[in-house]
Amino acid sequence: MTYLHAKDVLDRLVAVVGGILISPVLLGIALLIKLDSRGPVIFRQTRVGKNRQNFTIYKFRTMQVGSKQLKRADGTVITTGNDPRVTYIGRFLRSGLDELPQLWNIIIGEMSFVGPRPDLPEQLTGFSREQLEKYNIKPGITNLPAVCGRNDLDFQDRIAIDLFYIANQDFLLDMKIIMFTLMLPFGVRYKFKRA
Repeated sequence: MTYLHAKDVLDRLVAVVGGILISPVLLGIALLIKLDSRGPVIFRQTRVGKNRQNFTIYKFRTMQVGSKQLKRADGTVITTGNDPRVTYIGRFLRSGLDELPQLWNIIIGEMSFVGPRPDLPEQLTGFSREQLEKYNIKPGITNLPAVCGRNDLDFQDRIAIDLFYIANQDFLLDMKIIMFTLMLPFGVRYKFKRA
């Protein structure tokens, strides 16, 4: 069994068991979102996954309904620390809790816990052939650029780090990324050094 196959089986198993165990938390978050602002609990968006296939990503809604996206010159979406579009409860959820509905994306095989962040379809224009290799594997809820300071990295650096991950992924690297993801709220980052 290859690492990627074993990872897929483990991802789905952990997502099912984890989803059941944290279901009271998920329901509590859904209730808080409903009480905080009008609109749906779940935010849906088309993203690009493995083999450049579009899929629907699920997140807890953290912004006011009808908010327009702010984008960098490279097309990536940005939010500022005091973004007025973000709801009161959304500020708390953006610590990573807003990503929890993506357990469903993992269960149905569209995502992994660790893998390149899925981009918006319009962001693929301008990707080189090498950069498109980012889509050779499933995207993840967390990834190497995220734990290296994603918002401080430019587009080229994020892609380069994703490609490094794809070429070097293994169980140990995935565990490091998960560990550093859990430490991000405390300001701890992974010191990335290319071999």
